[in-house]
Amino acid sequence: MKNEYIKRTSQSIVFLLIGSVLLLLSSCENDSYEFELTDGNPEVFYVRLTDPESADSLLVAAYMDDVICLVGSNLRSIRELYFNDQKAVLNTSFITDNTLIVNVPKTIPDEVSNKIYMVSSEDTVSYEFSVLVPNPVVNSMSCEYAHIGNEVSIYGDYFIDDPNVPLTINMAGNVPVTQITSIEKTKVSFIIPEGAQKGYINVASIYGTGRSKFQYLDDRGMILDWDNLNASGGWRSGVIRNDNPVEGISGGYVYFNGEMQGEVGATWNEDGFSFNLWGVSNGRPEGDLFNTPVEEAVMKFEINVPQAWSAGAMQMIFTPWGLSGTNAYIYDDSMPRGVWEPWAVTGSYTTDGWVTVSIPLSDFKYTRFGYPLELASEGNYGGLTFFVHAGINPGTTCNPEICIDNIRVVPAE
Repeated sequence: MKNEYIKRTSQSIVFLLIGSVLLLLSSCENDSYEFELTDGNPEVFYVRLTDPESADSLLVAAYMDDVICLVGSNLRSIRELYFNDQKAVLNTSFITDNTLIVNVPKTIPDEVSNKIYMVSSEDTVSYEFSVLVPNPVVNSMSCEYAHIGNEVSIYGDYFIDDPNVPLTINMAGNVPVTQITSIEKTKVSFIIPEGAQKGYINVASIYGTGRSKFQYLDDRGMILDWDNLNASGGWRSGVIRNDNPVEGISGGYVYFNGEMQGEVGATWNEDGFSFNLWGVSNGRPEGDLFNTPVEEAVMKFEINVPQAWSAGAMQMIFTPWGLSGTNAYIYDDSMPRGVWEPWAVTGSYTTDGWVTVSIPLSDFKYTRFGYPLELASEGNYGGLTFFVHAGINPGTTCNPEICIDNIRVVPAE
């Protein structure tokens, strides 16, 4: 049914195009389009896609949040529209006597009748139509390097635990999760089972199986793990710890600590808040540190912040392989970088243990003050510097402890 009846379209583009067409037609006929409800009952002849190239593809079902077009007569008589028991949002700009464009509701129905219900001033008219629920979507994990026996959460959508077909989770190697601690539509928490291996996680519901868009214990594109791969040879190789102030998630980690003043441009302890990996000085192979095209790449790392962080921004700069001998580039506003300020939303940031951070490399396009630049081209990713700098937004003076491990670049999936 998925291939035969459903073809996803871009909602925003479709609505813009169709809205423009409706406005154009109405201006040609009446110089203005004014919607008026009609009396009587509506009749639906068929349902089709909104894409003009697929307008002859008739539908008997659609996925939640898909955009569809009802074709019939007297459709301006519809006061309310329901898919099963879920009310749809009607936009009069997309309703004429003969067509009605609508999004299928995103909420899973409580009672499934496989009908569309159209409420007019006189009656409720039904039409046979099924709403399809997607397979589980698994977007991210609270900590991709969580240890066996630890509780973790995965985030996504359509985690449906049906009484007759319970939700199940399998780690790589077909190792089942035996302890699921909570299930919500967009979040599932569970205990990492014995025997869990590196790889993708599969989540199965009554509606099908979804594979994670990440790998557990992912070591693809590893740049720095502070055990086998370090930043020696640069201006600063970083302070390395493994059990103080926290136990490492997988051996050693780099440790940032010191006073960070809550004002833009404040002085700061560069030695305590930075490391420089220079490819040529560290003995890395000539070229970029990863093979994934920049536009398709995501930087990930695990972080643990036991002492509150409330000022300064984490700045991450890729540099050419041959650059060495100076770290003046951290003040060079022509060199794009990633900027991460997790405390800025709530005023302070701590973590409850180790968590995974994901930042698309397409976001590595800012100056040290957060102004936009062009993304660096390939061939400029042979070294890497992390530092926390009080140069973006004012905050609250703090003495944070920031632990970072497993810096890697992986494909976005």
